[in-house]
Amino acid sequence: MRNTLGDLNNHLFAQLERLSDENLTSEELEEEMKRAKSITGVASQIIANGALVLEAKKATEDSFHADSQLPKMLEG
Repeated sequence: MRNTLGDLNNHLFAQLERLSDENLTSEELEEEMKRAKSITGVASQIIANGALVLEAKKATEDSFHADSQLPKMLEG
């Protein structure tokens, strides 16, 4: 199974739909709110990890360019 950011987006919208269900009892709504909080926490970590991978990829690609600049803290 290969999960994508598109899959994550679909999960988040599905959760939003469950939270919007007007037929939920207060107990069911409470349960969905707990689930939504958990899903949001995991989703945030997935997004943060993706951002880190992207930054690492950019840094790697930039290191191969002769005109790339060092970060100010590394300039001597």
